Amino acid sequence: MARRDLAEIPGLLLVEPGKFGDHRGFFSETYNRRRLAEAGFDLEFVQDNHSLSVERGVVRGLHFQSPPHAQDKLVRVVRGAVLDVAVDLRRGSPTFGDHAAVELSAENWRQFLIPKGFAHGFVTLEPETEMIYKVTDYYAPEADHGILWNDPALGIDWPVAPEAARLSDKDRAQPGLAEIESPFVF
Repeated sequence: MARRDLAEIPGLLLVEPGKFGDHRGFFSETYNRRRLAEAGFDLEFVQDNHSLSVERGVVRGLHFQSPPHAQDKLVRVVRGAVLDVAVDLRRGSPTFGDHAAVELSAENWRQFLIPKGFAHGFVTLEPETEMIYKVTDYYAPEADHGILWNDPALGIDWPVAPEAARLSDKDRAQPGLAEIESPFVF
């Protein structure tokens, strides 16, 4: 499996909202359904999530929800920075098992749209990093799954050594890609 440029994996989208500032601060339209639909993504988001990672090197993921509760995600960083990763889990995809990684930060203001059929995860590059993301289905514990963040088969170049990564017990015990049967079809 390999790292690919974002444009090489069908379905992924990097969104760059405008940010207009003056002496008072800034204004940014961070979500516009019409503009996303014009880009081919007519999605109805039903839940917003907000996470805080206190330390650098916090790894969250690689997570996905299976159908019928699969989620599209629109991810952004409002404080700090992350390396954000999407792994293609769509059986039959020419990029199955490959991943794209992008840096998202409060400074670059970019957003990453990760559709259903991908596992998602990130590592914090700065302390006190906060992320906000929209999802198209509600959290469903029975549909919650993951793959091991540092599975060698994925070839993800995480900027943190495995022994320094801050992980939940759940993320530390996820199966490798070869051990799951993906519920997604390309």
